[in-house]
Amino acid sequence: MNHRFLESLAEGLAALDEAGLRRSLPQLDGRQNPVMVLNGVPVVNLSSNNYLGLAGDPALVQGAANAMSEAGVGAGASRLIAGNLAPHRVFETELANWLGVEAALLFNSGYQANIGVLTALAGPGDVIFSDALNHASIIDGCRLARAETSIYRHLDLADLESRLRARSGTGRKLVVTESLFSMDGDRAPLAGLAELARRHDAILIVDDAHGIGAMGPLGRGLTEGLGPDVLIGPLGKAFGVFGAFVAGSQVLVDWLINRARSFVFTTALPVPVVGALRAALALIRGPVGQERRAALHRWVELFHVELSRVGWALPSAPSHILPLGVTGGDPVKAMAMSRGLAERGVFVHGIRPPTVPVGTSRLRLSLMATLTETQARQAFEALAEIRR
Repeated sequence: MNHRFLESLAEGLAALDEAGLRRSLPQLDGRQNPVMVLNGVPVVNLSSNNYLGLAGDPALVQGAANAMSEAGVGAGASRLIAGNLAPHRVFETELANWLGVEAALLFNSGYQANIGVLTALAGPGDVIFSDALNHASIIDGCRLARAETSIYRHLDLADLESRLRARSGTGRKLVVTESLFSMDGDRAPLAGLAELARRHDAILIVDDAHGIGAMGPLGRGLTEGLGPDVLIGPLGKAFGVFGAFVAGSQVLVDWLINRARSFVFTTALPVPVVGALRAALALIRGPVGQERRAALHRWVELFHVELSRVGWALPSAPSHILPLGVTGGDPVKAMAMSRGLAERGVFVHGIRPPTVPVGTSRLRLSLMATLTETQARQAFEALAEIRR
């Protein structure tokens, strides 16, 4: 064993400790519901991206069981070899029909989808225009693509347009953004981005991770009616399962099948996962989805009112992601407040660099449609006490 190597890691961990940036895995038990067990104690769960409360839904459990009984567990190979099974093909067709696009393609995670899309569509000689607060998977995709990357100011259409105008050369221009930003809860100006992309002959790529399923009149997210060239939709949030999709034209999907390395060189999603995804889609596009989205919207409005009333500063356009800033953006203080909330029976995780920029550490609430009045009141009281 290389002891010098281990000592260097220990020194690095000690430095993270001193800066208040060392991370550890929270010990959670139970299904992903509004109440879980944290370190042996029941808590109201305000840290899950399970926005519609589907992760523990019996219909999804049954969907997984049905698929497993018909086709087993593992897919056995990549989709291009022996893993292109009926459940994968059927779900992709159902998804494309629901979204109103020509085709959809399953990836094993949102991270892999973003990396796969950006590396397949861009390369040397191209330019990717990326919002300054885009997710780490988008940042890594830009790096791996080996294209030039131009970072425009967060949500700033004027800055993006000036960068697009300054772009010379014959390579592709790609504009990539999240729709609802995962740590700030603010929304990209998608209509403006679509217009800029059209005007400057650029490709618009939208990662709708926190919108798909949870937002829009039919649950089809924040891009409905805009028609981005590439729509990326992770499936571990409102869908309550795992994986991701890329949707758009048939030509786009055919190209990704041939050139997206994170699709080509990985075993296909397990069959029970795809069975659960089909069950989730059926709920999301039906009455259950409508009811859950309406409930989520009600909680968004109520939390925005109650938290603003006790002094928390929140984004002007409320969503189910609520960042609560701490004084000076201090990571130590953010984690102390998170522990204080847990002592009051409420789980809200502290978010620190490198997930967010230095000096912007915060608490991050994410709401679930299936919260009860009692659970919400407990959360309000705990958040008010911590704020004081």
